[in-house]
Amino acid sequence: MTEQALSPEQRQALLDDPSSILMDRDLMRAIVGAHEEGVGDNVIDIRGRAMTALESRLDRLEAAHETVIAAAYENQSGMNTIHRAVLSLLQPVDFEDFLENMQTDLADILRVDTLVLVMETSTKEGTPEMGGPLTMVPAGTVSRAIAAGRRGQSSGEVMLRRASSVSAGLHGAPVASEALIPLDLGANRMPALLLMGSDEPGRFSAAQGTDLLRFFGQAFRLILLRWLDE
Repeated sequence: MTEQALSPEQRQALLDDPSSILMDRDLMRAIVGAHEEGVGDNVIDIRGRAMTALESRLDRLEAAHETVIAAAYENQSGMNTIHRAVLSLLQPVDFEDFLENMQTDLADILRVDTLVLVMETSTKEGTPEMGGPLTMVPAGTVSRAIAAGRRGQSSGEVMLRRASSVSAGLHGAPVASEALIPLDLGANRMPALLLMGSDEPGRFSAAQGTDLLRFFGQAFRLILLRWLDE
């Protein structure tokens, strides 16, 4: 079978735009391969090796670029979600409506299966008083939930993790992963905690960033204080 030569039109098109070959990896690989076969086994053409190395580097750069784009999109999506959640917090006209909104619109916006406001009280003893989005608990419950049996665990930072048996009873439903947002309500009030839970094991994990949830927790705390002061 004889090799077919390029038609005059094809040849002229390549002469007019040689970059069309340079931008095509398969064509360049075939050209370099044909050249290396022509020079024989005793000659090493470093250009072919360099091209292979450059291709490998380009593949890594493209993969890194795709990762950066995906992370940027995820961050933008997360920011939009938090903005919608904060706007939802501002809509209720009374505290009862505020609590009801937590279990309806707010939980849907945040894509969580449980959303509970845990507040300590000195008059509460024994097991937590479940029922609805507000759970009243005895003193020390918040710090124990955050620590989850670990010593030296900071009690003021947002915590993302697999669901713990220590905090499982506060959700009101089985969850696989959870987010714990401590709420400092001031020197004259006992600690509180905003607790989120998800059926997805990877929904909340220690490897994820907490900046957006920290911002949401601050907004939630300020709005909650407004209702508590009334």
